[in-house]
Amino acid sequence: MNNELKIGLFGIGLETYWSQFEGLQARLEGYVNEVSANLSAYGAEVINLGLVDTPEKAFKAGHDFRKSDVDVLFLYVTTYALSATVLPVVRHVKVPVIVLNLSPQANIDYEQFNKMGNRTAMTGEWLANCSSCSLPEIANVFKRANIPFYQVTGMLRNDPKAWNEVADWVSAAKVARVMSENRMGLMGNYYGGMLDVYSNLTLQLCTFGGHIEIIEVDELSALSELVTENEVSGKMMEFASLFEIQEDCPLPELKRAAKTAVALDRLLERHQLGSIAYYHKGMGNRINEETMSSIILGASLLTARSVPVAGEYEVKNVQAMKIMDSFGAGGSFTEYYAMDFSADVVLMGHDGPCHSGIAEGKIKVKPLQEFHGKVGSGLSVEMSVAHGPVTLLSVVETVDGKVVFLLAEAESVPGPILEIGNTNSRYKFDISPRDFVERWNAHGPAHHCAIGRGHISSKLLKLAELLGIGAIRVC
Repeated sequence: MNNELKIGLFGIGLETYWSQFEGLQARLEGYVNEVSANLSAYGAEVINLGLVDTPEKAFKAGHDFRKSDVDVLFLYVTTYALSATVLPVVRHVKVPVIVLNLSPQANIDYEQFNKMGNRTAMTGEWLANCSSCSLPEIANVFKRANIPFYQVTGMLRNDPKAWNEVADWVSAAKVARVMSENRMGLMGNYYGGMLDVYSNLTLQLCTFGGHIEIIEVDELSALSELVTENEVSGKMMEFASLFEIQEDCPLPELKRAAKTAVALDRLLERHQLGSIAYYHKGMGNRINEETMSSIILGASLLTARSVPVAGEYEVKNVQAMKIMDSFGAGGSFTEYYAMDFSADVVLMGHDGPCHSGIAEGKIKVKPLQEFHGKVGSGLSVEMSVAHGPVTLLSVVETVDGKVVFLLAEAESVPGPILEIGNTNSRYKFDISPRDFVERWNAHGPAHHCAIGRGHISSKLLKLAELLGIGAIRVC
């Protein structure tokens, strides 16, 4: 996959001004170059076409951006400019556009301005500061052309609020790019009767892009048979470095988990996977049962490597996990565990793979005699999400055949957890547990969601805008 984001940047101006006001063109071009440098600092390739100041240049810019295969356009309004220098660019490229209304300074020095004496020079100075002048005209045309657009208003320099917002747009565009090329592996089948988890795979691909590879459990089992003792030993060393393995973990189970983990690595390489959702009930095929009941540790290693693995064949939630991880927030598979009205928290967690990158302390590996609600036994992982701010994301399929984001912000807080060999944490919201649960459930999500570190609702809302889908923030 080529996940490098390509940003198309252009400023707009009016060619008529250049001969009238000495130095104005060069000054505005300098502003565009400042924006370009700032965007590049966010880790993206910037295709900077400078000032577009005539309709003719607008048509050429549209073709050039399209040839460059840009993912998103940033339009910097430097001064008054005709909307005819904007529409041909955006119509031709057909990617999301963010309009930058960034004044070069906090305010004009009115006293010095009015002392200039030369009214032509004064007008030129004003034009270098009137970036907001043509915004209504541009917005009008975008609305009439049914072109979505997004605005950032502030200052070119010394304005962290504006540039943090720009950075969020760049982050969201990067994640949209990642999702558009992500290869998801689906292995096994749905957990029978879990109706909320059933997903429209075509809808997922139409919304996010990417590819879904349907994989047989037999393939992973066959790869397991090719694993050598040396590879098993190497993977067990990896387990020891990442996990806190409890003393009651049987050595044969550790070896079985290591063997399956090596096979998972090979499956990942064979299909170039960026995420996996799996479930296998098992009906008497011993080899497949042994493979799938020993998958948790290897799947946790992959999740830590930004290849999220979701159990219960949860397509929508592995999408949410991939999104959270692509924002650098991690992405832990979770569901309601219990409500603690005394402490005013909701306990949430899940069995199966975990994300070591967002763990509070070292992850414990424990043996389980029963995988509750599932066939088999073996090793499982226990962790809490690191204490501090977190964001919950659910990818929801609606009754009218659309995808929306459901999200909430909370705090992962210390306190007792259920030490049952699962991921589980305590979350405090800025509304009561009963209000959170009722508001969240009112939107009809599946019973799983993804939790990541940090409060990133702003980025998720921007990603939804770029994808053209709805988003609901509960709290």
